[in-house]
Amino acid sequence: MIAKTRSPADATILIVEDNLNNFILMARLLSYLGIKRCEWKASGWKVLEFAETLGDIDLILMDIFLPDADGYKSLAALRSHPRFKDVPIIAVTADVSNKNLERARGAGFNGFIGKPLDPDRFPQQICNVLRGEEVWEPT
Repeated sequence: MIAKTRSPADATILIVEDNLNNFILMARLLSYLGIKRCEWKASGWKVLEFAETLGDIDLILMDIFLPDADGYKSLAALRSHPRFKDVPIIAVTADVSNKNLERARGAGFNGFIGKPLDPDRFPQQICNVLRGEEVWEPT
């Protein structure tokens, strides 16, 4: 269970995603929820330094296969900082294998959403996370 709950209208979400089309899709779906602040980082390189410039972050959606530093390295960097140790970080990846899901769980992700994203389910998945629930849905 994720401790902090937040309404979508008040949430700040960081998307770490190297594919522009995937970012645009996520940002559009999040805007339908009323999320006003959605930030984007296109690689895992210095993700911690970037996140520190944003103020409070309520949720991080993290691709696994990123240039420079993959999602696992980026997760470890964020979790090593006291400010981000309790922020929900959800793996969003096309590798929906059980092996990758279990690796994500073991690494400390708070959830797992498979790509391609399901536009009918993604908004509810995000609402569930913002309510403090973990979401483990590879497909």
